Order: sequence, then structure tokens, then C-alpha cells
Amino acid sequence: MKNIMITGGGGAQLHAIDAGNATGKPIVFIHGFSQSALSWSRQLDSPLADTYRLVAMDLRGHGLSEKPREGYGDSRLWADDVNALIRALDLDRPILCGWSYGPLVILDYLRHYGEEYIRGINFVGAVTKLGSDEAASVLTAEFLGLIPGFFSSDAEESVRSLEALLRLCFASELSSEDQYRMLGYSVIVPPYVRQALFSRAFDNDDLLPTLRKPVLITHGIHDAIVKPAVIEQQLATIACAKIQRMATGHACFWDDSAAYNASLHNFADTL
Repeated sequence: MKNIMITGGGGAQLHAIDAGNATGKPIVFIHGFSQSALSWSRQLDSPLADTYRLVAMDLRGHGLSEKPREGYGDSRLWADDVNALIRALDLDRPILCGWSYGPLVILDYLRHYGEEYIRGINFVGAVTKLGSDEAASVLTAEFLGLIPGFFSSDAEESVRSLEALLRLCFASELSSEDQYRMLGYSVIVPPYVRQALFSRAFDNDDLLPTLRKPVLITHGIHDAIVKPAVIEQQLATIACAKIQRMATGHACFWDDSAAYNASLHNFADTL
């Protein structure tokens, strides 16, 4: 695995991990809210790496990427970040794979750059809009109740909320090592970044019927953050989508990484 830095939208310095088969079809992994490229460690270090080039980026404000005070509400900057990664690494029509908040970033990219330079899309536990009653309706009450704590500058309150978020993400209990590692990369995301991410108010559903590249929708049936009802909403508007329901929680690529990796491999093989 190689750690690289690229210049994203507005000059922000972004970190990414480049792993796997350098000559294989590329897959770009985009993590969720207050997470990290390391969320995808069970993909980056897996048999997928024998066949595919695997790139996981730290979103702006996260991980080892720069954490500017402003710019999180600008759809074009998010789009430019993804485009910069594709261009800097010379990725030939990657599959864009986004978890939770990650699909919002993918849709930002598609709004400004279209589908020409990608091969396909994998939405994992995905939301497609924010900042409205309709957007909130697909999120569980347990998750919504944590949001004020995400914005707190009080360390104890912030850590309590992030620990609770981790518990909601996974169907099974994490090992102590994994829990503290994940909590660590959640905590280094500043509260102003977390608040900015949830201060966005936008609806990308107008893009869904326009998608022509293949879309795989992956969702855990025990997801404690995004309600399964979101699947039917997405299937109703994405003509080229197929669904994979997994007996997992919100982070299905972690809870059952072998099954998820096999599914992603099969999907990628068809593109």
C-alpha cells in the first residue's frame, strides 16, 4: 500500500491509499461521516487486491487530508476532489464505491462531471439527500439523537457520541483494538467539519433517474442508521440498479467482508 497526497478542489491537500494490482480495473472507496480511508482495510488487504487497483481516499476534513475551515457546503469542491484523485492517479474509468455519506460525494461528482470517466457505482448503506424532513425520514431515531453531540466542542460529549455512532455501525461487537482505532480516526475530525457536513441541505434524487452506468446497491438488513426503506426509493428511480441485501449492519463491508468482497468482485467483473 502506498500513501499519497494530491491537490483537490480549492487547493485542499488530500490523502489517499493506493493498493492492489496496479494494472487492474480501479475501484475508488469513499468513506462515511467522521470516518477514514482506513474504514476499507478489509478490502484493501483482501483477495480483491490480486485483481483490482484499490484506492481509498480521506475526504477533506478527515483522516490525513487537510481540514480547512470552509468549503464543505460547495458541491463543486467535493466533485473536484474526486476528479482530482482520478486525474492525479490516472485511473481508467474507476468504479466509485461510497459508504453512507460517501454516495453524497459520488453524486456531487456526477452532477459536475457526469458518468463519462467512471465504469460503475456501488452505493453502500447510502443516503442521497440531506437537510429536509424527507431526508431525515430514512435515518433512524437512534442516529438522529446523536447528531448534537457530533457538533460539540466538549471532548467528553463528542467522544460519547462518536462511540455510540460506532456501536450503531456494526452488527457485531468490535474488538478493543478495532474500536479504539476507529474511534481515533473519528475523533481527529474536528467538530466544525462534522457540523459543516450536516449543515448541507440538498437533494440529489434528480440525478438518480439519469444514471446509465451500472449501480450496485448494497444494504445491511440490520442497518441501525439508514432504514431499509431507502432501498425501495433508490430502486424506483435508478433503472440500472441491482440490489444486494446482506445480513449485516450499516458497515456491511466490515461485518461480512468476505461476502461483500465477493459481491464487489462479481460486480466489477461484469463492467
